Amino acid sequence: MMDKMLQNAYHWIVLYGPRIALALFVLLAGQWVIHVVKKWLLKTLMKHREDTTLRPFLTGLITTTLQVFLLLGVMQMLDIRMTIFAALVGSIGVAAGLALSGTLQNFTSGIIILLLKPYKAGDTIMAQGQTGIVSSIQLFNTIIITTDNRAVIIPNSKLSNEVIINHSSTETRRIEIDLKLSYAYPPDQVKPIVLKVATETPNVHNDPKPEAIVSNLEPDGWHIMIYAWTTQEEFDETKFDLNARVIHTLRDNGIKLPGM
Repeated sequence: MMDKMLQNAYHWIVLYGPRIALALFVLLAGQWVIHVVKKWLLKTLMKHREDTTLRPFLTGLITTTLQVFLLLGVMQMLDIRMTIFAALVGSIGVAAGLALSGTLQNFTSGIIILLLKPYKAGDTIMAQGQTGIVSSIQLFNTIIITTDNRAVIIPNSKLSNEVIINHSSTETRRIEIDLKLSYAYPPDQVKPIVLKVATETPNVHNDPKPEAIVSNLEPDGWHIMIYAWTTQEEFDETKFDLNARVIHTLRDNGIKLPGM
């Protein structure tokens, strides 16, 4: 009985041993190759200064894909039947896809944002009724920090499919101030005053020069629009300063705004 068991074991080793040894060698060699590819990817992406969020994602995606192909290849070498395995994976995939459709959409949107870069970390954007600085771009959502220091988490699908205003995409930004005045004060009297205020306000650029135009007429008054350019970083501070200077200067010159 013992001799028969040993004989069967010997035949099994002779028949399947080389295949198992080869599969084991391919598995170990494949793992080494994947490790080398991972290091090369990280070095290449860092050399080209890819986004810090995109770098680990691409590396993980490529190495995971290689791992799956390696595992499938080893299973094929061992003559493991894939029919039941494939059916099981397919069923799980369909169920997971139905249950996580929204999450998968955010995941896909995250990839699109990372690749196309409509905005990046550090940009000031306005989206979904929120304005703030992009703190981080993650695979499923984007985190922005608002001016009052709130962390707003927005799903990436909302950002890839709807309008985003990126204030940081250009270096300068135009300040627009709309004032309503009585017909008792003619435009020729008001325009030189507000233009002088805009020109003398710190951080307002002289190129393009500030402008003041009559923008609208109403039965009880007319509107003057003040345009002034400044940098993105100094926009809010400069606008608030210009607002206060215009009000005080008009008052000092005897020109009253509605409600004064």
